[in-house]
Amino acid sequence: MSTVEKTAAVPDETAGSQPGRASDSRDDLKSLPVPEVQKRLASSPDGLTGAEAQERLATYGPNEIAEKKQNQFLKLLAYFWGPIPWMIEAAVILSGVLRHWPDFCVILLLLVANATVGFWEEHQAGKAIDALKAQLAVKCRVRRDGAWVTPASRELVPGDVIRMRMGDIVPADARLLAGDPVQVDQSALTGESLPVTAGPGDAVYSGSVIKHGEIGALVYATGAGTYFGKTAELVQDARTVSHFQRAVLQIGKFLIILAVALVAVITVVSVIRGNRVLDTLQFALVLTVAAIPVAMPTVLSVTMAAGARLLAKKNAIVSRLVAIEELAGADVLCSDKTGTLTQNKLTLGDPFAVAGVTSAQVILCAALASRADDDDTIDLAVLAGLGRDQALDYRVTHFEPFDAVRKRTEAAVTAPDGGTFTVAKGAPQVIMALAANSGEVKDAVDTAVSGFAARGFRSLGVARADGKGRWQFLGVLPLSDPPRADAKATIAAARQLGVAVKMVTGDQVAIARETARTLGMGTAILDASGLGDTKREETAAAARAIENADGFAQVFPEHKYHIVDVLQKRGHIVAMTGDGVNDAPALKKADCGIAVSGATDAARAAASIVLMQPGLSVIIDAIRESRRIVQRMNSYAIYRIAETLRILLFVALAILIFNFFPVTAIMIVVLALLNDGSILSIAYDNVHYKDQPETWNMRLVIGMATVLGTVGPVAAFGLLLIGDGGYHLGHPQLQTLMYLMLSVAGSMTIYLTRTRGPFWSIRPARILVLAVTGAELVATTLALSGVLVPRLGWNWVLFVWGYAIIWFLITDRVKLAAYKILDPVKDRGAVHPGPAAAGPGSLADLPGEAAAAVQPSPAGEELEIKTRT
Repeated sequence: MSTVEKTAAVPDETAGSQPGRASDSRDDLKSLPVPEVQKRLASSPDGLTGAEAQERLATYGPNEIAEKKQNQFLKLLAYFWGPIPWMIEAAVILSGVLRHWPDFCVILLLLVANATVGFWEEHQAGKAIDALKAQLAVKCRVRRDGAWVTPASRELVPGDVIRMRMGDIVPADARLLAGDPVQVDQSALTGESLPVTAGPGDAVYSGSVIKHGEIGALVYATGAGTYFGKTAELVQDARTVSHFQRAVLQIGKFLIILAVALVAVITVVSVIRGNRVLDTLQFALVLTVAAIPVAMPTVLSVTMAAGARLLAKKNAIVSRLVAIEELAGADVLCSDKTGTLTQNKLTLGDPFAVAGVTSAQVILCAALASRADDDDTIDLAVLAGLGRDQALDYRVTHFEPFDAVRKRTEAAVTAPDGGTFTVAKGAPQVIMALAANSGEVKDAVDTAVSGFAARGFRSLGVARADGKGRWQFLGVLPLSDPPRADAKATIAAARQLGVAVKMVTGDQVAIARETARTLGMGTAILDASGLGDTKREETAAAARAIENADGFAQVFPEHKYHIVDVLQKRGHIVAMTGDGVNDAPALKKADCGIAVSGATDAARAAASIVLMQPGLSVIIDAIRESRRIVQRMNSYAIYRIAETLRILLFVALAILIFNFFPVTAIMIVVLALLNDGSILSIAYDNVHYKDQPETWNMRLVIGMATVLGTVGPVAAFGLLLIGDGGYHLGHPQLQTLMYLMLSVAGSMTIYLTRTRGPFWSIRPARILVLAVTGAELVATTLALSGVLVPRLGWNWVLFVWGYAIIWFLITDRVKLAAYKILDPVKDRGAVHPGPAAAGPGSLADLPGEAAAAVQPSPAGEELEIKTRT
């Protein structure tokens, strides 16, 4: 490539020193005639060779927005900056001023350990998520060495010729080549919601989405040199905090306030009693550090990242971590029919032909309106139905692909004899609206379509127009898409998990009802043709009908968004599957948007979870795994509150009542260090998921933590009285005795919080046992050896262990009793009754005007919402 050509395509890296130079060159490529652009880029309609592409990739770099990587050393230093690190650092300084060198060393170790562990775990979590997202790399169709290939979009270079169709994200700034105009959604770049029309010669920009049509394009800018790239460099990604994370962070604030309040009381009382101010202040700081959930962000990060890796093994890639929590709470799953509930392997049945037309002619015209290159399942099924003697000796001179608005494909054809005609195939009602002979054939066509639908066939209308003549309806092709072998069992499994599966399809009501019957779903299918859009508020009766329906037929893209919106307003947490570009708004709107296998780039970009294999079964696996993850986080929340209460209440009451510091500052530091280190293993614990959606029950969490956090001080005071009043241990040994009790009993608490039943009801993971046991052995070794703490004899160490185990067993029974009071087991049936059930929200309860708004069909199985004017 010449120097001039390189200058024309290189991103604007020198704009600061030479204003306008590279930018002007890029603007030239945006506006110059396409042949001139091809010349400057040394390209042609056949694109580049593989060698040329590799050379340019080395020159321009990958076609991606380079993330601004934070300096790892500065990132580590950031862990030493903030309210919690400041308090630890203040404790370190006070220890040095007081010349308490053991305290100084251990508290400094706590500071460094917390920073190191937090930094390392976040680093590992980030690497895991990056690896998962790499599996979602967008691919594009590129002309290389005279053939179409599909490399990752990051490998595009200026001069490449690409092919884009409906649903594709434009991978780079490009100039459109010859072809029909396309509709381009540029809302991500301009904020304009309406798509714009772009034709040959027009520029399209990276990040926009092809809403309709198919066309080739010549890439002229990639990566940071694109219009999107220059803007994206100025924007930082926003982080979303989920409901569960917000609740846990509120718990953290509660613990901080509680700790500061109790420590303030201790400080004031100690000063009034004449204790040294600096000693008291150091102890107060250390106690506050121990009470504050220092490890909370790390535990959350590790738990979520570990969960994402587990879901990835089940072929569900998480692109937004908080979606794991939302999926755990989902009680409604709106599922596509085709490809998710069915095999998406269409087969052609015996067609219906109007009078004077043969079945072979219907199939031939439908095949001419199909294109194998697009890998469309309908087109492939139609083409497969051609007989051997029906070889396509016709030349398609113009082809318009299918889109969700027009609902048909169309092709201009030149016959072997030179004659020209146009063919179309699509939804029967759409083709009938085109045809001039619709009045003559309507009754016969309606009968045929109804007959096919009753047998579960999807109908496809076919029409032909000779020359510039009027359209003539030719016939109907029946296409069958059998249910997936695992779909029926999967839907039953979803019901057992308290998740209502609602079918969403563009097919006719009869087809949807037949598919639902085959899959064992309810057959109350709502005709979506009367539903509103995002600007319409449904009546209470219509909203109840949407809530109670088993599925929706004749659904358009705007209906999907509206269905999700209504269900959310009715108090449901909604998961939504989709695959098309028009599904993107609904996927974003849903609490958990799920892009199914083979989804368009736009759908994958909008979704929170992307499935890498077809079917619903992977979603069920993801629901189960997400509920396990939330259970682990729930166990951590209860444990952390309980331990904070245990330490704060015991230490505060011992000081206020007995004027005795039951543990030293260094003991509290070691206790916090061991607890925070071992609790990270909870991210890998064995747990049982619930059969109902997970909801954040703050009352239960706080209640159980309070019970456990109150029993602990009772046990600790019992041991304090035994050691002091019964055996008159000296204060140093008494403090070690209490430290060992708090450490051993505190570590055992995790075995209580991780199960709702007896502690042995769920076997803990090996890593959890090793981490907890290791922390307990370290504490025991310190007490026996006299390192950092006064030495304690074997007899007292064994006594503490026995005493802690007895109280552990007692506390387990107290826990079971507390659960019976705070959260009694209830009869948990289905999430809500089906439409046929007579109960609150059923059709039987709709009086007067409401009942008139939602009417059952004559068959009694189809729900229809009457459109209001």
